[in-house]
Amino acid sequence: MERITVGIITVSDKGSRGERVDASGPMMVEMIGQIGGVVEKYVIVPDEKEQIKEAIIEMSDSLGLNLVLTTGGTGFSQRDVTPEATLEVVERQVPGIPEAMRAKSLLITPKAMLSRAQAGIRKQTLIINLPGSPKSVKENLEVILPALKHGIEILIGDASECART
Repeated sequence: MERITVGIITVSDKGSRGERVDASGPMMVEMIGQIGGVVEKYVIVPDEKEQIKEAIIEMSDSLGLNLVLTTGGTGFSQRDVTPEATLEVVERQVPGIPEAMRAKSLLITPKAMLSRAQAGIRKQTLIINLPGSPKSVKENLEVILPALKHGIEILIGDASECART
């Protein structure tokens, strides 16, 4: 696999209205380069389930991206609906990814257990919810990046073995 095509969705009411500068999305763009990722699409949407779903579906079905990362909307607020939107569009869940993120984050703060992040697969696209803060995005991506390239290669049929040779 030469490169991984990536979509980034920042979920933020204030960000979508231009009232807050998104720091998490640009951090994700920078970090995804570590695994050969190229961001093909980056959008900011409000905390509205249908708009989140539409963005994920466009990136998966229309653009055929390998990886979609969301940031924001994974907490306890009534407006935090990113996990629900994700679960409504994925065909298969990938629980190990958010479990790994929460496990590592719990070593930093007990508040990590409050994350409702999800991960799953739609067609040949891996979709992962990340928290909204830049610090949390960085910490969580550091945990999952080492495994993502291999997982995506298997998903799209470029690799078939998980065992070491």
